[in-house]
Amino acid sequence: MRVFLTGATGFIGSRVVAELLAAGHHVLGLTRSEAGARQLAEAGAEAHRGALEDPATLASGAAQADAVIHTAFDHDFSRFVENCEKDRRVIGAMADALVGSDRPLIITSGTGLGSVGPGRPAIEQAVDWHHPNPRVASEEAGAAAAERGVSVAVVRLPQVHDTEKQGLISPLIELSRAKRLSAYVGDGGNRWPAAHVGDVARLYRLALERHEAGARYHAVAEEGVPAREIAQVIGAGLGVPVRSLSAEEAAEHFGWLAMFTSLDMPASSAWTRQRLGWKPTGPDLLTDLRAMDYGRQAQG
Repeated sequence: MRVFLTGATGFIGSRVVAELLAAGHHVLGLTRSEAGARQLAEAGAEAHRGALEDPATLASGAAQADAVIHTAFDHDFSRFVENCEKDRRVIGAMADALVGSDRPLIITSGTGLGSVGPGRPAIEQAVDWHHPNPRVASEEAGAAAAERGVSVAVVRLPQVHDTEKQGLISPLIELSRAKRLSAYVGDGGNRWPAAHVGDVARLYRLALERHEAGARYHAVAEEGVPAREIAQVIGAGLGVPVRSLSAEEAAEHFGWLAMFTSLDMPASSAWTRQRLGWKPTGPDLLTDLRAMDYGRQAQG
């Protein structure tokens, strides 16, 4: 298939490029820069110039493809709500180009949207439309596209990691470095799901090749890693103290991250594994965190 891939030069998207090309697909990758176009050419993909701020450029990419995989997202979490609304507009624009066809549109969301109640793992069959995570905008846009006849599926992400990046944990590491303290809230028993980036990229390919309209997939290798354990590994890597904070202290210490740090977000991928035959094989989150070069990260 000829696949239009947004986020094609990013952390996850660049791995999806490799997965798709190795499987014999042609990739039309979104990029905003000449450097990105060179990166895609070197990988064996074709470049399509555009930007999330200009949804029409993504619609034109979608119009040229047999399928769309949307991994791009503006990861400035200090403007998270605004960026989620940007994602809503982008999904709507690409859906415009796909109406009246059976071409797949695979969008991205977060595992928290599958919440079925406190302490229980999120599941693929659930959508919590009232979830406080603003990323619900992405799934609302997907649902609106599906109502117009677009063949939409969703890949929900946990903390996606390797030894370079780990989702929300990356800014948490930099905050811990700056404040010389690795902290968690309360007893630190709240959990974050996780998966290695290579396993996540493979899931996107499987979701494309075995496309099922209306399906939601959880790219979850680990159902939930306790925040306390994450903080302990970060503290050891940075050589800083590890300490519990009260909810009041956390609000001041973590800044914009405070809205995430106390959340308990376990998530299951049992249905995804059964449906797609997906078997994660990459390192777990704490292994990647221990293997990081924290000194090099500081210089970078």
